[in-house]
Formats: sequence, structure tokens, C-alpha cells
Amino acid sequence: MFKRIVICGAGLIGGSFALALKAAGAVETVVGIGRSTATLEEARALGILDEIATDWAVALKGADLLLLAVPVGQMGVVMAAAAPYLEAQTLVTDGGSTKADVFEAAYTYLKSHLGNVVPAHPIAGAEKSGPAAAFADLYQGKRVVLTPLPESSAEAVARVEAAWARCGAQVCRMSPHDHDRVFAAVSHLPHLLAFGLVHDIQGRANAEQLFSFAASGFRDFTRIAGSHPEMWRDICVANRQALLAELDAYLAELAYLRALLVQGDGPALENHFAQASAARNAWAEKYLR
Repeated sequence: MFKRIVICGAGLIGGSFALALKAAGAVETVVGIGRSTATLEEARALGILDEIATDWAVALKGADLLLLAVPVGQMGVVMAAAAPYLEAQTLVTDGGSTKADVFEAAYTYLKSHLGNVVPAHPIAGAEKSGPAAAFADLYQGKRVVLTPLPESSAEAVARVEAAWARCGAQVCRMSPHDHDRVFAAVSHLPHLLAFGLVHDIQGRANAEQLFSFAASGFRDFTRIAGSHPEMWRDICVANRQALLAELDAYLAELAYLRALLVQGDGPALENHFAQASAARNAWAEKYLR
């Protein structure tokens, strides 16, 4: 499918994309570029990259596709650096968890290339980061959301969709507004809460005692607090309006639960928990098979 693709950010997302395409026989050469030479060397040693480039002119020479797998706060800077060297055939996609800001950066820095720009968000990940965390099956059976620009050509959208499909992903499409609103609720808020809980516990005088007794419930709730801090800083700031709305709704939920506790209203708490348990189990049965 591709003779040459360029990965900017050869960590979990970018590295897994490269490995998946290699496993599918869909790419001949994968070139890596990024801010950390050590990370790129590690990715090459792990078989993720075939070549390392130190400047965009070399990296993008003859490239069929550029994947921006960097924190969303870096998208604008990276697009600006790459823009002068994009060739007519080069597709540009990304793996960012927010989309409105990626749209804004594309319109600012990739004005002459918009027909080949197809923003995307793979709904897959792990709490670990870096090249060593990447694996070829990361996207197998997972959803990838495409949010094409109005200017994105049908051919560009089809080719980017096919690339993610070759990784084993199920591809769907959304508007950037709907995307950011949905993921503020089901992804960004849970991460914010997990980080907040762990930060609260570690700041207490008896933190060591608390951590020593924490078990599977704490582990499951806080697993995502082990995620990449820079990446999640950028996501939260970029999507802060939608995230604030979700946080306010959650605070109202906590206030209601607090009131039930103050009242000692066991039946109301049980009913509340039963509704949540049923909804969670129904979700798991439908979507986690």
C-alpha cells in the first residue's frame, strides 16, 4: 500500500501503527523523526523504524504518508516544520485525542495541503508509553475515528481509512465538535479523575500506609493515572471547555451522593448503585467482547 511512511513520534501510538502496517505487509519503509534521538534509536533497534531522519526535507522525500503521533500541544509546531517539505502525494494524519485544535493547526500551517489532511483518533492505548510499549496488535478490533476536513479529498480519506483498517481497526467518522464532546465524557474526564485521586493520596501524611493497603479496586480505578503526563496535560488544556462541562456534571453527581451519605439513605444509595451497575455491565457485554 505504501512505499514510504514517516512517523513523527515513534512511541506507543506511532510505533504500533508502524508495526501493524509492517505485519500486514502494507509498507516498505518506515522513517522516524522526532525531538529525541535516543527514542528514535530505540525504535529502530526494536524494528519499528527502518530509517531515522534528522530534518524534514530528508524525512519527507518521496513519502506517501505522514503520521503525527505527538502530544496535541505539539501539533502546530510539527505541522509548521513539516509543511514546506510535504510533497503532492503525501497524506497527513494524526493520532491526537482532541480534534478541534488539530483542525485549527491544519488550517493555520497546512493551508496549501488541506486536500491530503485527514485527522484521526485511534481509540486504543495503554498506560505505558515509548517505543518499548508499542506492539503490532494494538489496533486490532479497536475503533479509529476519522474527522476529515471539508477540504479532504475522497481519495485521501479512503487511503487513510484503508491504512487504519490494515492495522486491524474498525474505522468510523465524526465531526470534530462531536468527537471532542464525546471523548471529554468517556476518556478525558476518567483520566482527570484518576490523576486527581492518586495525587490526593500521595500527598497525605499517611500515603505509604494507604498505598500499602490499596488493592484491585484502587488498581483498576487508577490504572490510567500511569499515562503520559505531557500528553494528558495537552489533551485537558486543548479540550478544556468540553471537559469543564463534564467535570461540572460529575461534581453535581458527587454532591448528590454526598447528600445521600449525610442522610444515611441506604436504599437510595443501593438504587443508585444498581442503576450504575446495570449500565456498566450492559456496556461491557455489548462493547468489550
